[in-house]
Amino acid sequence: KATMKSLRFISAEAFVSNAEFARKSLGGVAHNLFPLLFKASYLLEQGEVIHDLVENWPLVDFNMGKLLGTTVDYQEDLSRRTCSVCLESCLTGLRDYVLNHPSPYVKRLKVVDLTGIKDVEVQFCECKKTMGRWARTQLLSKLCLELLVYLQQTQCNPGAFEISVDVLIDLFVTERNYEVVMQALLRKCCCPLKICCVSFRSDNLDLQKFFYIIKLTDPSSLRKLEIVHNVRLEMEHLEILFNSIHFPLLMSLTLPARTFNVQRFTATEERMLTNIGEKMGEMTQLTELSMPFSILTGRIQKLLSPLKTPLKMLDVSNCSLNHADMAYLANSFHVNHLEALDLSGHKILDLYPSIFFKLLSHSSSVLRSLTLEDCNIQDTHVNMLILGLSPCQKLQEFKFLGNPLSSQALKDLFTFLCELPMLKNVEFPVPRDCYPIGITYPIDDASLCRFDHQKYESVAEDLNLILLQANREDVKASTPLFGSYDAAVQETNNELGAYLIKSFKETLEKFTTSLNKMT
Repeated sequence: KATMKSLRFISAEAFVSNAEFARKSLGGVAHNLFPLLFKASYLLEQGEVIHDLVENWPLVDFNMGKLLGTTVDYQEDLSRRTCSVCLESCLTGLRDYVLNHPSPYVKRLKVVDLTGIKDVEVQFCECKKTMGRWARTQLLSKLCLELLVYLQQTQCNPGAFEISVDVLIDLFVTERNYEVVMQALLRKCCCPLKICCVSFRSDNLDLQKFFYIIKLTDPSSLRKLEIVHNVRLEMEHLEILFNSIHFPLLMSLTLPARTFNVQRFTATEERMLTNIGEKMGEMTQLTELSMPFSILTGRIQKLLSPLKTPLKMLDVSNCSLNHADMAYLANSFHVNHLEALDLSGHKILDLYPSIFFKLLSHSSSVLRSLTLEDCNIQDTHVNMLILGLSPCQKLQEFKFLGNPLSSQALKDLFTFLCELPMLKNVEFPVPRDCYPIGITYPIDDASLCRFDHQKYESVAEDLNLILLQANREDVKASTPLFGSYDAAVQETNNELGAYLIKSFKETLEKFTTSLNKMT
């Protein structure tokens, strides 16, 4: 639906739509109109005007989230548009802000905040070309280095070196952009544009490089740390990381798969786990913890009980939790604060139904997102599931892909889900009766797409009809077969694929060598 624009905004659009006129006239524009003109230019993708607005920015701060978010003059939030034309113009305009002015004393800009940009699946910008988090990291680092080279090579105004602008950004580093980001961080003190890392994500990166670059990011001001795919971080490395670097402001921590593996636990590893728990306890701001696909059987209490602040988000999907772990979660001080919980990969309704009820009833007043994928939820569990979810009146998102539920069971469940007033997003499985008889769960990737697509479409229509008849068109229901959208993976999937092939090749070579030794 169309969003109302004020007369001021309509006038701003008219002004910036003629790029040549707007650029010539900027000198006579009142300073307080720059934010309005910036949002209008961003909406119309007027790259040249955006560049000149940023190059001549007259205010103390430049906050992308606030500038593009809901404003009095135009309520639509444009921060989800990661338009390549607009973002490149912003960043090059920032570089030229440093270079192109002879009188630095009129420069007031102190902070640029790029962290409000949100990477989403569907883009509404005209050019349809996006600049994701990885590319923003790459471009900003490259511009900082170019700026340094230019300032050192030319007889430019010495006042340029007196400019100091903090640029807050969510960095995303992989093997492919490591060198340029590392060099930019290394030279940060000499550069007028100071990269300030608020959150750091690392994929496909050698462990040594990760340890080196994380120290350059100024970990004392880091709010979010995500070590996700293909960073071979194991428990001993995590202990070294926490022992050597302090993260006093860290609010969110994501660890890669298989960081913990308690199957082979020795006394040394027990000590390590205790130490890691204590170090996390020192992170007094930590409220989000994600550690999927680790083996943590019987050790959740040891890891989480030292935390001083209750967790708001916990992802322990596929962590082989047992009865003691689940009981600890249901009774811990975290449970009353959990807004997002992922227990995927655990047969919780089968094995621990009473704990499941307790967990949901304790967290029901705040729980917004619940993920129960591959939990072996069957038709016989549906009434129990409905009973457990009934108190969760704040629930906005429910994901339960990969469970062997029939079409009828899904319809019964959807009839209930219509009653959850805040629900906005549901991810449901392909019904079991759409697959060939005898299919086993969890379904392997090769068989995942081998279902009756026509029958699935018919069931999906019925489910949407249930929502429609209950006046719940606001609920989005979908079946993303290979999991939810991840902007970071989407942006770097070529590199990720190449890395996986390389790892597979190395494993095969090791296996062949071992076989040769045996023969």
